[in-house]
Amino acid sequence: MSRHGDISSSADTVGVCVFQYPMPRLHTTEDVFDNAKKICDIVKGTKTGLPGMDLIVFPEYSTMGIMYDRQEMFDTACTIPGDLTDMFGAACKEAGVWGVFSLTGEQHEEHPKKNPFNTLVLINDQGEIVQKYRKILPWTPIEGWTPGGTTYVTDGPKGMKVSMIICDDGNYPEIWRDCAMKGAELIIRPQGYMYPAKDQQVQVSKTMAWCNQVYVAVANASGFDGVYTYFGHSAIIGSDGRTLGECGTEDNGIQYAQLSISQIRDARANDQSQNQLFKLTHRGYTGVYANGDGDKGIAECPFDWYKTWVTDPKLAQAMAETVTRKTIGVACCPVAGIPPPNTEEEDELLELTNELNLE
Repeated sequence: MSRHGDISSSADTVGVCVFQYPMPRLHTTEDVFDNAKKICDIVKGTKTGLPGMDLIVFPEYSTMGIMYDRQEMFDTACTIPGDLTDMFGAACKEAGVWGVFSLTGEQHEEHPKKNPFNTLVLINDQGEIVQKYRKILPWTPIEGWTPGGTTYVTDGPKGMKVSMIICDDGNYPEIWRDCAMKGAELIIRPQGYMYPAKDQQVQVSKTMAWCNQVYVAVANASGFDGVYTYFGHSAIIGSDGRTLGECGTEDNGIQYAQLSISQIRDARANDQSQNQLFKLTHRGYTGVYANGDGDKGIAECPFDWYKTWVTDPKLAQAMAETVTRKTIGVACCPVAGIPPPNTEEEDELLELTNELNLE
């Protein structure tokens, strides 16, 4: 049984800690390494207090902060593996725990010609990088990271299957389903989320846990970095969508829970009415079987837009623009680094808006 409130773990449970690290404001590589040392000390200290801890998760931007200066972003971008991951690996090995660490950013293969990636690493208790994930959906229009391209599933502590996503990734149901259908039992969501979106972000992680029969570990930042105020509320959520433990807004808060391996596997194998992962690809199996058409239900995807996205991405993009807008810039609220829409595009948008209103 998954549970909350103790400091232990068992052969059947993975002890997961989310650490609510205050958002740092850093400027140089030396600043970054000084901060990384603090994180390494936290890994070792927290393991002392939580002897059952198998995995510790830190927020997005916790290692490097947000480099609001573009040149500082490029100057501090790191390689993976590299000196920072070596430090984290040594801390994990010494403490005998797994860890998830944020690197913002990771140098692009064409560095410095192209923007870095926003990257997470999962490091095992031997100090080895076992998963590297690059943020697929950067928080545009503000974040300028080069987007990543895929999710991963890795055998984590005690064999629990682990995926990682980052912050704004979690606002897209598709990424959760992709991880779950690949086998993820725990989806880790480090984030550097700020007000005013607190209520929505607390809600979405719980909803996605329920919809995908998956454990969720959210590590969010706290504090104020001179630009944004981060709302915390780091949490560990059960596969039924109910919260096992949640921080408030405090700096250096932690939540810790034991996540049962057998419980989630039993639920996925034996639950029926709310087994979303099974029912999605066995649609209407009760009626299909009664009709004499086999015992597998309907496997084909019924969603037209998703079919289009796979077979004709540009057409899918155009469909999205039809119900939103055609340009990345918005004339009424300019954002630095984003081109404003030109007059012709504005006229087309106005015409489309009028047509939709008339309809």
